[in-house]
Amino acid sequence: MAALSRAGKDAIATREPGGAQGADEIRALLLNGPAERWDPISEALLMVAARRRHLLETVWPALDAGKFVVSDRFADSTMAYQGYGGGLDRARLAALHRLIAEDFAPDLTLIFDVPVEVGLARAASRHGGEARFEAKGRDYHERVRQGFLAIAAAEPKRCVVIDASRDVETVSAATLEALRDRLAILA
Repeated sequence: MAALSRAGKDAIATREPGGAQGADEIRALLLNGPAERWDPISEALLMVAARRRHLLETVWPALDAGKFVVSDRFADSTMAYQGYGGGLDRARLAALHRLIAEDFAPDLTLIFDVPVEVGLARAASRHGGEARFEAKGRDYHERVRQGFLAIAAAEPKRCVVIDASRDVETVSAATLEALRDRLAILA
């Protein structure tokens, strides 16, 4: 966000699930409780309901106002987590996304890739322990990781994979490089 601001770009930062009042309420349902609290279909429906509120209340109004929107997660996360990780039919998930977002898609998706063990350790340190998704185990998270990599391979014009196992400065530099190369918005 700071780089966009320095470049004179008006931008907002947001996240999913969440980013709007109703979506934040759904986020609390999704992220708390035992891993088995929701089956993959219920989880996907809650994610998509939150996304619809996020689009209507936050993303589309910001874009209509000429702002850049930087979102921590979007539809690819549902595909990776509930599709690849949870085993849901990916064509049905794509159809569900089209129902709530039509043909809307990000101009650029950055996929910060780390080995599963590194990602789980980082998440545990952020949460002060295991959260609901992290409790789903290593195999689930490996399927999610492979899902993100498959999405990136299928859509190389939109997706950039960044090796996030490196130090913060190197990852930040790779992120800025992707913004420069793909969106030509930073000097």
